[in-house]
Amino acid sequence: MDIQEMVLEVLVRLPLKSIARFRATSKTWRSLIDSDYFRDNFISRNSSSSISWSIIQLQPHKLIEIIGHHGCKTWGLTRSPGSLVSFFVETTIRKLQVLACTDGLVLLYVEATDGTPMYYVGNPMFQEWFRIPLPHFFSLQNLQRLQNHKRFSDGGLVTKMQNGIVVSYKVVWLLTHDVGAKVDFAIYSSDTGKWEGRTVTCLRSRFWSSDDKSIALNGILHWIHDCTRSFIAYDFYGGNDDDQCSIITFPDTGVDKALLWFRRTITTSEGSIVYFNEFCENGNRTLRVWRLVTYINGPEAWQLFWDVSLASLIELGIYYFPVVMHPLNSEIIYLWSRSKKMLILYNLRTHVYSFHEETADDSKCMDGCILSYNRCSEYMKNYYFPAVTFSRNHLIFSQYVLPRWLQRLPRPQPT
Repeated sequence: MDIQEMVLEVLVRLPLKSIARFRATSKTWRSLIDSDYFRDNFISRNSSSSISWSIIQLQPHKLIEIIGHHGCKTWGLTRSPGSLVSFFVETTIRKLQVLACTDGLVLLYVEATDGTPMYYVGNPMFQEWFRIPLPHFFSLQNLQRLQNHKRFSDGGLVTKMQNGIVVSYKVVWLLTHDVGAKVDFAIYSSDTGKWEGRTVTCLRSRFWSSDDKSIALNGILHWIHDCTRSFIAYDFYGGNDDDQCSIITFPDTGVDKALLWFRRTITTSEGSIVYFNEFCENGNRTLRVWRLVTYINGPEAWQLFWDVSLASLIELGIYYFPVVMHPLNSEIIYLWSRSKKMLILYNLRTHVYSFHEETADDSKCMDGCILSYNRCSEYMKNYYFPAVTFSRNHLIFSQYVLPRWLQRLPRPQPT
């Protein structure tokens, strides 16, 4: 074994935080670490290792980290990933809002003290930020008018991945029509550095509003509209043959035994869109979890992969409701008990669960990471009461998941 092979064997066993530092040591080590061979070797060795991640609730003027994981093997961070979403600009600001988190990238809206609007996409791990130019076909007055319009949303961010690394991204603004079955999008691409307008067919466009946050996965944005019986999806990289949005009905629509303890929501886990709800049959309460397998509307769109009784929690007098799935392990679901102000981690396969109180002390969780969270009870108290059938969905979180490899922020090629 020569010296370079020995160096590789040592470096590949380190967490990414350390590898990033060694990358800056010399040109030789940078060349080694940047090689496809080293990257593939590292990812292969750590394919089953835990990754630092956070569940973030995006609110105007503040960021609430509902759940934070650090100390995970792959990155070896000593603090929660949500704390990395800090930002400094060249001018004094009066407003900072996190709009979206996707594949390790973050979309921010920043407003200067003079009211100038600015959008940034960044890689918080390396504190790389790029200011997105405003569309040439929008004046500042037009943008302000759109921001005050209930059918405008500027929180869309999708990515294109190759070998687990983000190679490009698109910022998406939703501009819904007031009438008809068409939707307008304004799309900025990191590949071209330009904005484009696109009009697509959507039979239920009238249900969209700016209150509906989107969930991104594989270049596709997903929205739950006011109707809440279904959600809308559009692929911004592949598109559709007829340039039409997909409308997917929830698998429990029309099922009388579905309980309404919480508002419907979708999230992602292990690279799939997942949906869950609680049911009661013959006095037995079960939690069912579905995975989306195709974007063709109908029963075949969903696969039921968990149907679990949570009687053990009910016997303890725990009144709970499901909150979110673990983004990297579809066996683990997070529940919230408002009466006890506790977060419950439940393994759907082993039925093992653990309680985590909202304190300043961090604790170990099921994936081997350190769990931290705060202000969860403040946020969750709004979702204690049963939701009515036609209530809007507000229980959508952004998952800030660190990548499995060092990735730089894609930037447009200079012209």
